[in-house]
Amino acid sequence: MQATTTTEPTAREISTLIHLATLTHLEGQVRAATTLEELQFVAVNETRRLVPYEQAVLLSAGDADGTSYRAVAASSVAVIDRDAPLMVWLEEVARAVRQAHPGDLAIVIEQEHLPESLRAGWAEFVHGHVLWCPLKHPDETILGGMWIERESPWQENDVTIVRRLAGSFAYAWKAVQTRRIAWMTRIKRPSWLLVALGIAALLCVPVRLSTVAPVKVVAKDPILVSAPMDGVIAAMLVAPNTIVEQDRVLLRFDDTTIRNQYRVTEQQLAVAQAEQIQSIRSGFGDPARKAEVPLKAADVALKETELAYAREMLGQIEVRAPQAGLVLYTDKSDWVGKPVSVGERIMEIADPRRIELRIDLPVSDALLLKEGGEVVAFFDALPLESFPGAVSQTGYHAEVLPGDVLAYRIMADLAGADPRIRIGWQGSAKVYGEQGPLAFLLFRRPLTALRQLTGL
Repeated sequence: MQATTTTEPTAREISTLIHLATLTHLEGQVRAATTLEELQFVAVNETRRLVPYEQAVLLSAGDADGTSYRAVAASSVAVIDRDAPLMVWLEEVARAVRQAHPGDLAIVIEQEHLPESLRAGWAEFVHGHVLWCPLKHPDETILGGMWIERESPWQENDVTIVRRLAGSFAYAWKAVQTRRIAWMTRIKRPSWLLVALGIAALLCVPVRLSTVAPVKVVAKDPILVSAPMDGVIAAMLVAPNTIVEQDRVLLRFDDTTIRNQYRVTEQQLAVAQAEQIQSIRSGFGDPARKAEVPLKAADVALKETELAYAREMLGQIEVRAPQAGLVLYTDKSDWVGKPVSVGERIMEIADPRRIELRIDLPVSDALLLKEGGEVVAFFDALPLESFPGAVSQTGYHAEVLPGDVLAYRIMADLAGADPRIRIGWQGSAKVYGEQGPLAFLLFRRPLTALRQLTGL
């Protein structure tokens, strides 16, 4: 009886099996998608399980020829803003690429492939290598395309995988759309009236108005440490995010100029005092010299004042902590050797137990501005938990925030203290307003956009 031998699979075979299993699982998710939103979410977020990338944007074709596009989904983003400069630029680029390459092959796009009018946006928005993959159904219909960006160059096997997945996405996309249309055709014509009445009644249901805005944990009433004089910072003696005691030396200015000025003023004072004494002695026999005594005394007083000022400035070379707390500033390398002006803000000292929430509410949601309004915060560090709070302060003037977003700054207090929450955490906050009909909640933004467009 012969013994059978078994061979262990190689690392390459194991890797291939893992990729095949992942591909099978991903295509199963595509087939299981029941709505277009689910399918779009899988396309931009789950594809990276097979092909690594930093960002993916899914664009839907506006017509059968694929000559116009609109962004519908992006990786790691719940809702996209089509008015953002990146999305506007991507829609124009997709239209230009589609006109230049009408086929269904996935291509690697370079800056030189774009028209002159779009190349300026490449340097601003693109930071890697881009793959464009059309979503083409077997019936030759162009449903959209995927814009995928990553730092490493695209390999042939990755392009092949993306193209296969694009075919699956396109097929499922058309199937979901067809299923939705078929469901609508099954409704009898007399039933449309009941459906319309039901929708009208549903739109009248009162709901609480709400919106989602970025939130950040900041220190409450921190002590600002500013520059006491004009000079150059020689050393930062405390690292950021360090707990310090009161009167701890935080930073030191370069004292070369001030120390030399102090020594020169000392010598000038000694000379003035000597001249004063000489004038007093000479004044006993010479009336003309006696008249100089008040002038010499005034000169001595002036030099004493200058010396006191130089001594005071010399005492401010070292900046000390006005109270105990957590030191907050950017980085040591940002300040060492930097010239600063008197009053310039350098750092903050905060009590880590006293925190509040800073919410940037877009001006389009200004209707929800209300002191004492309810807030629920969701932090990226604790994605499975929510933290209720209340609005404590609202800004009266909108500010231009990074990203050219005009928003109101809102401060809110947490309902209860939680030692896990740290200064600097970020996330999203849901801000609640007054109650209103569901129709107002759904159509508020479209109506606002329509009024801005028409001017009515």
